[in-house]
Amino acid sequence: MATQDDAAKTTKAAKPATLKDDAPFHGAVMNVERADFEELVPEGRAPVQGMEGFDPCYSDIVDYIVRCTHKIWDERDVGLIYTHYTHNIVLYLPTTTIYNREDVVRDTIQRLVSLPERRGMATHVVWNGDDKDGFYTSHLVTGSGRYTQNGHYGPANGRPFVSRTIADCMIHRNKIYREWVVSDQMAVIKQLGVDPHPYAEKIASARLSQGFKTLDIGEVGLMLGQYQPSAEADLSIANNDIERETLSWLHDVFNRKMFGRIRDVYAPTAMFHGPLMKELYGTTSVMHQTLGLVGSMPDAVYMPQHICSTPCNEGGVKVAVRWVMEGHHLGYGILESLGAPTGKHLKLLGMSHYHYKDGKIVDEWTVYDELSLLVQIKLAQLADQQSAVAVAG
Repeated sequence: MATQDDAAKTTKAAKPATLKDDAPFHGAVMNVERADFEELVPEGRAPVQGMEGFDPCYSDIVDYIVRCTHKIWDERDVGLIYTHYTHNIVLYLPTTTIYNREDVVRDTIQRLVSLPERRGMATHVVWNGDDKDGFYTSHLVTGSGRYTQNGHYGPANGRPFVSRTIADCMIHRNKIYREWVVSDQMAVIKQLGVDPHPYAEKIASARLSQGFKTLDIGEVGLMLGQYQPSAEADLSIANNDIERETLSWLHDVFNRKMFGRIRDVYAPTAMFHGPLMKELYGTTSVMHQTLGLVGSMPDAVYMPQHICSTPCNEGGVKVAVRWVMEGHHLGYGILESLGAPTGKHLKLLGMSHYHYKDGKIVDEWTVYDELSLLVQIKLAQLADQQSAVAVAG
């Protein structure tokens, strides 16, 4: 069995630090934003925070998540998964869940086969925790490449793509034991020229053959009976004032439908970096995206699952929120691939990073996968057809 010492041997031998005065970090935990890649994986850097149980090549938790992600995905050292994931890892994806390390290895290899030129660049990392109780990281990656190998997207056509992914990891003593990954697959397949409808139906058909069906539970928790949504947000997962403030306005906007709150919390010059690689500017654009998402699922409840924050070397603070929206496809909005309202039950896993400066949000990065919603609708429709055939028979 591989050990952590074995894993350490796969890294380059430590050399004297080449970064004078540890620039640009000066002995602090890394920030990704202004650093070149080689500054994010320095050799021989002394640990700057407690890293008990971690491989000695890692000087802090940001170094860990950036370096091991790069080695696994870009340097193709897929075998590091054996020493960086627990055997019973639970990996949550928008269309499926993986429950063991061997399947993580297999899934990684398949993705690398289909997109052999893909490169994932760390955009930023928001984190909290320590080496005693465990770390939590929220890692935004901007990926780019070309489709040059026949694979699960169909015949290769050499087309380029750019997409965003956010991976949230729970880590203890060098091993990830729970992970949530949201990759904007709809952005990828549209850039590759793949028709999302037959692609989504193929995924849905495979899920149906495995016995999975969409479960419509009726009311989804936004309201109880005829009562209005709760006036106050649940702040129990927050760790500080800015996280409590974030949860509060998110509840007001998404659950209480007080969309005007967006003008209060976003700077007039705010930038919105959204799904399908949207790059938008100003509070009006943010409001339109929010209305468009809620419009597709007007009865949805917005449920934050985790929140953390870290100071940013650009000034201010970055806040990461992992969330779920659950409702029904009852209206029209920005989810154009879903078409006319179907009434089908939907669950959307998403992640957002917010950059606050001088008390206002100046940048938002949000990632969710519209393809996962289309798969859910196709799955529900296939299940309806199956039930109709059974009744007719």
